[in-house]
Amino acid sequence: MILGILAGEPSGDRLGAGLMSAIRARHADVRFVGIGGPQMVAAGLECLVPMERLSMNGFVEPVRRLPDLIRILKLLLDTYRREPPAAFIGVDFNVFNFLLEGRLKRRGMPTVHYVSPSVYAWRRGRIKRIARSTDLLLTLYPFEPDFYRGTSVHAVFVGHPLADEISPQMGDETHRKSARQAIGLPEAGPVIAVLPGSRLSEVRLMGPVFFGACEVVRAALGQVTFVVPCLRPPIFEAVTALLEAHQTLEVTLVHGNARMALTACDVALVKSGTSTLEAMLLHRPMVVSYRLGELTYRVVKFLLRTPYVALPNILAGRELVPELLQHDATAQALAGNLLVQLDKRAGDAEYLRAFESLHASLRQGADDRAAETVLGWLEGSHRTMTSGDRASVEK
Repeated sequence: MILGILAGEPSGDRLGAGLMSAIRARHADVRFVGIGGPQMVAAGLECLVPMERLSMNGFVEPVRRLPDLIRILKLLLDTYRREPPAAFIGVDFNVFNFLLEGRLKRRGMPTVHYVSPSVYAWRRGRIKRIARSTDLLLTLYPFEPDFYRGTSVHAVFVGHPLADEISPQMGDETHRKSARQAIGLPEAGPVIAVLPGSRLSEVRLMGPVFFGACEVVRAALGQVTFVVPCLRPPIFEAVTALLEAHQTLEVTLVHGNARMALTACDVALVKSGTSTLEAMLLHRPMVVSYRLGELTYRVVKFLLRTPYVALPNILAGRELVPELLQHDATAQALAGNLLVQLDKRAGDAEYLRAFESLHASLRQGADDRAAETVLGWLEGSHRTMTSGDRASVEK
């Protein structure tokens, strides 16, 4: 059996590799052909072009890179026409994968998409486009399949691999002490993790107000240690430059390991995004914030269709952790909420049990469930193509 598969980013590379390994454990005679990163290649992917050729940021770069992207799209379509896979699996990387999936589906090839776009948050009109491109959708969150009811998409919640990767025990005191020793943090006294973002633009926008909040917290508590994970060298350099204006802060910079910093801390100040999920899975109280350029913020606010932006709040359906966005995200307000969250760590068992419950709801063995869903779906109504479908694919 041949399966086409494509991931265009490191997060998708991890998801794709887990799915590939779980499928191969159930179906040894399978080939994976497409594009992915080092983890997918290690799992046996026949990679047609390096994943880095798909990497791009912002609005201008995709336009500049359009000729190469068209060449890659044509290569994939030609490859799958010559040797049609039993199905194609697009892993996240939504714009490119939906474009490819739509063309393959029109040829009669079964298509799978792993990770639902955030249709619960905005642009729900995308659901119709997704239905035109995708037969089977694997979702990470339990509330997502409801958005596809009444469409041709078969949406299945499989769980979140991050919830499987982080065991409930990883948030306990033993792991906290071990992480502090590994980073070189003091064993006693409060430690606050500060995560202003994984992109330079985010660090430059969020960093000043985040470190301003740290100054207010230091003034209130006296002795407090801050730990800042830096995903890449440019992030490290940008944070170092910002900290020149905050010489009184006791700050430890960690190269590339957000999880270690979150494990070591008592509370976290986090830019809205996946790190809020990781903090929740480690059962760490947090304050969530985000800032955008004023015009972008107005557009996003108009489009937003959810009362919350922090994943713990979206999952809980209530404000479990404080969110301070745009104009509300002042240094004083962030600091005040951080001090409240420090108290929750010490004395609010119900708050932490809510994190544990959400963790359990996402911890479903995602790789295995995704593999079983794909194979079961293929062996069922989409198991084989008809001769007419096969001829369509080969055109």
